[in-house]
Formats: sequence, C-alpha cells, structure tokens
Amino acid sequence: MLKVLHVLDHSLPLHSGYTFRTRAILKAQQAMGIELRAITGLRHSAEGPDVEEIDGITFHRTPGEAGGPPGLREWREIGQLATAIDKLCREWRPDVLHAHSPALCGEGALRAAKRLGIPVVYEIRAFWEDAAVGNGTSREGSAKYHLTRQLENHVVGSVGAVVTICEGLRGDLIERGFNAERISIMPNGVDLAMFGTPVPRDAALAAELGLGDGPVIGFIGSFYDYEGIDDLIAAMPALVARQPDARLLLVGGGPREAALKEQAQASPAAAAIRFVGRVPHHEVERYYALTDIMAYPRKKSRLTDLVTPLKPLEAMAQDKLVAASDVGGHRELITDGVTGRLFAPDDPAACAEALALLLEERGAWDAYRKAGHVHVETRHDWARNVERYQVVYQTLLGIAPLSAHAA
Repeated sequence: MLKVLHVLDHSLPLHSGYTFRTRAILKAQQAMGIELRAITGLRHSAEGPDVEEIDGITFHRTPGEAGGPPGLREWREIGQLATAIDKLCREWRPDVLHAHSPALCGEGALRAAKRLGIPVVYEIRAFWEDAAVGNGTSREGSAKYHLTRQLENHVVGSVGAVVTICEGLRGDLIERGFNAERISIMPNGVDLAMFGTPVPRDAALAAELGLGDGPVIGFIGSFYDYEGIDDLIAAMPALVARQPDARLLLVGGGPREAALKEQAQASPAAAAIRFVGRVPHHEVERYYALTDIMAYPRKKSRLTDLVTPLKPLEAMAQDKLVAASDVGGHRELITDGVTGRLFAPDDPAACAEALALLLEERGAWDAYRKAGHVHVETRHDWARNVERYQVVYQTLLGIAPLSAHAA
C-alpha cells in the first residue's frame, strides 16, 4: 500500500478554506486505499495533543516555537518542521512527502527528504506573497514580497513534482522558466457525498433574519478586502430600485467586517442588508438554502486573476445561481451565460446589473442550476479528481500508473 505523509501549515480542528481542502483531499485518498498521515508546522495554533485523530485522519504536530526577527524566525520554523518530519518518517517510513503551500512547508519537507531519500511533491494553492498583499499584510514589490517569491522558486525548482490548483498558477510558474511537464493541476473540488444534496429552506431561520419572501443574494466566506464585498453592498441601492424585495445576506467575518457594517448602515439600502457573522461549518448549508444567488465580486489583482476560489463551486453543488466578477480565477470556473453570470470587477453598477438580470430571467434558472451542478460533478468532484494525485505519485516512484486519468 502506498504511504503518503502530507506536510501542512495548519489543519483541522481549525476551520479555513485551507483545512477544508486538506480534509477533502485526505479523505478521498483514504477512500482510494492510500495510507496517509499529516504533520503541521508551528503555525498550527489550535491546542491539542502531539498526535491526534480527527475525522479518521492522524495529525502529528511540530513541537516548540520559533522566535527572533523576521527571516531568522522563518528559518528556525523550517528547521523545526524538518526535524519533526525526519523523526516521524524514520518511525512510519512513507513513500512520498506531499508538502502543501506555503513554501515554509516545502522547504521543511525538502530538508528532511534529502536526509531520508524520499521524493517530494509540492502543492501550491496560492502564491503566498500575493495572498499577503490581498490580506493587507504586505505590499507588492516589498523586500518581504521578493523574499517569499524567491523561497517559493527554490522549492519549485528542487522538488520532484509540482501541483497547482489552477491554470493561472501553473501558467505563472511556466513564465518563470519552470518545466511545464513537471507541473500538474489538481483543481479545487467539492465532496459531493457530503455537500452535493441541498437541504430544504428553513422558513423559521429566514423569518428570524427578516428576509421576507423576495429574492436573496448571498455571500458566505471571509471578509477580506480582495473579496469586494464593499462593491456588493454599494450595488444594493440600484438592485433594490429594480427588485424592491431583494435582500443581501452576508455570512462570515474577517478584517473588513467593521468597515463593511459601517458602510451598510450608511447605505440607502440598509434595510435590505443582513449580517449573520461566522457560523459553524456544519450549519453552512442552512444558509445556502436561504439564498437564490451567490455573489462573488472579487476585485481585480494578481491574486484573484491567478487563483481559483472554492466558494463558487460549493454554490453550484448547492444548486445556487452564481454571479461573479470577471477575473481570471472566476473565468476558470464559470462560463458566462451558462453556469453563471460574470460582471466587470471593481464596478458596483455592473454588479447590480448582473444580479438584476439574473433575477429577471427566472425562466433560465433551472438551466443555470443544472449546468452548474453538472460542471461540478464532471470536473470538480474530489472522488474523481483525486486520481490525478495517484499518477503524480506513481511517476515520481517510477511505477507504471494504474489509472487512465491524465494528470
């Protein structure tokens, strides 16, 4: 049986897009018969034992902490992670190390792999220098930005195989001069066994939130600046002028929450906007069930042009209409007029127009929903897509692939 050790920044029981993608990958690999474990670095902040089983997955934690000025602190993090990987590998003896971004995980895996003679796969979910810009913790062109990029380049150039979540990231790496044949794509996916059957609308919850009987526009996710939720709020007066009973339901939280609430309170459409706050992951489907359209007004940036988000796929799996800004990451997931509507980014008027047009073409709703669900089933179901990893692993190990699916 193939044994794979996944090297992670953080994991369950923490809740984030990162941890949910990780869980989906690992559960799908277990279903294929791969024996696996996972190890997290020092940035995993949840309290717990050094080894714990969550949802049938064994997670090992890197002990200790790393101090010192920036740069030295990260170097120490890498060293401690590498030591923990080395110790675990000598006990458990995996066939492959599968490190997931950021590059700190890749570097830690590489250090251990050189001592152990184990091949490394590095999976990039986003370029973390661009993610830091999007989150407001860095700026493009800064020393930190360039150092993070150089570290990423070193890992990509040193591992046996690279996996990215989308064409945007793969294309950027090829432009940097890396060999295209070494870079595979494992797109974002949905576990349809868990998330593919929408739950009934909860009338009591809708009444509690004061949503009324009109159409509901939803956003469920983190409130970062690059998500463009301010543009969605700014679009509401124009939308309500055409659809007086429309409501906006915002579920989640994050750095922009206070500013967004202040903006909403000052809006002429304030009475149509509802903030719910963060909800437990197991209750998310109840809030999807309240909505008609899920809106994703991401602002245009390197991050949003290169990286595909998970949320639009979840919405399609839940049979929701999708309206999203016309940025590169969305164009990889949504076909305008078929699986959803695309509108100009950074433009509240364009957002309002797209939402209004969707609400006015109710006769096409079933076709949109069906096309979206089929798109997820055929291209973004983890049960199918996870086979691509098998091909990558077998190629690294010099084993003839057992699967006919291309990587």
